[in-house]
Amino acid sequence: MKKLNLFLGALVTILFISCEGPQGPSGFDGFDGIDGEDGEDGVNILGQVMDIEGTFTLENDFAIFYEFPQSVEVFETDVVLVYLLWDETEDGNGDLVDIWRLMPQTRILDQGLLQYNFDYTFFDVNIFLESDFDLSTLPAGDTENQVFRIAVLPAESTTGKLDTSDINSVMAHLGVSEENVQKIKLD
Repeated sequence: MKKLNLFLGALVTILFISCEGPQGPSGFDGFDGIDGEDGEDGVNILGQVMDIEGTFTLENDFAIFYEFPQSVEVFETDVVLVYLLWDETEDGNGDLVDIWRLMPQTRILDQGLLQYNFDYTFFDVNIFLESDFDLSTLPAGDTENQVFRIAVLPAESTTGKLDTSDINSVMAHLGVSEENVQKIKLD
């Protein structure tokens, strides 16, 4: 009985595989249009990447405010990502390599929870600290000379899958090398 079922199954499979319907009618041939004049080049949409360095203080309400300069055009549909320079390590050649973390980032301290967070508009980025304790008790290592990398991804370039947690992947996607990153120190 098993052999009969196997034989019938194989026969039905072969019949379905070998069946071919009639060929459909050919499609219409297109026609060559009249050659026009070359138009102007379109807008080249490029992402921007910049580093800002600043200090969180009681006077600035533990926030670092960065207004995009006119040379950086950000549209409402663009995506702005902010990375915190978390640490540095050495590669196999002994060169320093930056370790970046996509924000927001939360640290668990003896005082409680500390979060580096941000918000943005197409005019500016505001990077700020949030905590469940008094921020004035933070040591200088958590507040002074903090470096952030801001990446502006045009909406048109964010099609497909992109690992935004990896700054190197984002920079490669934007075609930006480390030498092209603008460094800005805020007061």
